[in-house]
Amino acid sequence: MPIRKAVVPVSGFGTRLLPTTRALPKEMLPVGRHPTIHYVVEEMISAGVREILFITAHSKTIIADQFDNQTALINYLAQSGELALLGEFDYQARGISFFFIRQQSPPGVLKPQGTGAAIAAAEGFVGDEPFIVAYGDTIIDSALTPNYISRIVESHIVHQSVCTVGVRNVPREQISLYGAVAPAPSADPACGDLEISGIVEKPALADAPSSLAVNGRYIFGPEIFEEIRKVPLTSSGEIPVTPAIQNLIHRGCTVRAVQLAATEKRYDLGNHADYYRAFIDFALRDPDYGREIRAYIRTRAEHLPHNERKT
Repeated sequence: MPIRKAVVPVSGFGTRLLPTTRALPKEMLPVGRHPTIHYVVEEMISAGVREILFITAHSKTIIADQFDNQTALINYLAQSGELALLGEFDYQARGISFFFIRQQSPPGVLKPQGTGAAIAAAEGFVGDEPFIVAYGDTIIDSALTPNYISRIVESHIVHQSVCTVGVRNVPREQISLYGAVAPAPSADPACGDLEISGIVEKPALADAPSSLAVNGRYIFGPEIFEEIRKVPLTSSGEIPVTPAIQNLIHRGCTVRAVQLAATEKRYDLGNHADYYRAFIDFALRDPDYGREIRAYIRTRAEHLPHNERKT
């Protein structure tokens, strides 16, 4: 069956991007012409998703405004006869529905309780259907046909999986920064679509089962909710999703991983350096201003003092 629903967690504080994110959620930071969350939404739509649930927080109403047809700006465009400026961003006309729910924490808990808790909040929304989970601060840039998320969807359907994890190869010395998957004994690690026999969160380098790092995209069947309920809180008060996926593997469920291709790129807006790189890359290929920006950057680089060129 086609996958119609996606869940996008956007409730995090974005503390690593302070002070930029003091008032503006990181998911709304512009990357080129669009806010980050725009790219995530369009990626989901490209895979056939028609209903998107944002797991949000009280301070992030601006995300709802981004996809609302009743904001002051939209009303002004309607009154001035300029609604055509919306173009492809009239999501209602495209048959896309958006839903929002605030991630709840117990009284006295001052921060969201992690990815597992965010996914659990979507149980009523997804019902008994499979669904995509896409991190709202992660852009997957893919020019392939089918694109990355569509390949994950295809794998999940063809293999009748209970869980499919998006992964990418990272340098071995960096794997401890991510969740890592273990290819099944019969799997070819070089294959772009493989069964996995384990998954572990931020393993020590010596214990890492592979260099395949979790990539901010998942597909789950409704079985995941039962497993999330079994996951205990971590010492930092969070409910991670990785142990729930490992529980599915222990149950004998089909769990697979689909790799990011070498020509595809993940942009994770986790810190200012990554954000600057993402903005520059998208600005450089802007259809109207990319050439001008390339010339500007080249000129600036040529005129930097030698001591600044090294930093």
